[in-house]
Amino acid sequence: MEYIVEKIGMSRTITVPSVPVTLLKVKEAKVCEIIGDDRAIVAYSDGKKINKTIEGQQKKYGLSKDFNRFITLKVANKEPGDLDLSALGEAKKIKTTFTSKGRGFTGVVKRWNFAGGPQSHGSRFHRAPGSVGMCEWPGRIMPGQKMPGQYGNKTVTVQNEVLNFDPENMVLVVKGSIPGPNGALGKVRIVK
Repeated sequence: MEYIVEKIGMSRTITVPSVPVTLLKVKEAKVCEIIGDDRAIVAYSDGKKINKTIEGQQKKYGLSKDFNRFITLKVANKEPGDLDLSALGEAKKIKTTFTSKGRGFTGVVKRWNFAGGPQSHGSRFHRAPGSVGMCEWPGRIMPGQKMPGQYGNKTVTVQNEVLNFDPENMVLVVKGSIPGPNGALGKVRIVK
């Protein structure tokens, strides 16, 4: 089963030894239409502005103005209505998919953890990548060479262990970290 979640932030348990945890808020969602065996069109809110296309979908499914985004998810529901959260109570492991923090155009030291060169004594090789070319053959840079460029802002999926689920507040507590900034929306999938 899949759910839309919002990253609240990180914390830790008060047990000894303490365990780092990430808190995820399960977004309120409605199943609009069942398509296929276990797939459905699900509506949720992300707080953004609404356009004419979304207004049309809201009228089609009889939704309030709160639900302004639609996505296809794997669900336990057999008919339209509120999203069934019972599977999260028994879940032991989940896979979360978020967009990682974008760091813009970065050099090789930050992007690939290159060591760089000496910082003093007349050195002119500080944070540069160093030699990247080859001799006469093949006379080019091979694909996959670690170089400066865009770092972050990629879709990342990680697997985490579920420690607790609070159905009243719809908060999921998972062990470890999850990519993306606080407040980011992502997808959670229960792993069998």
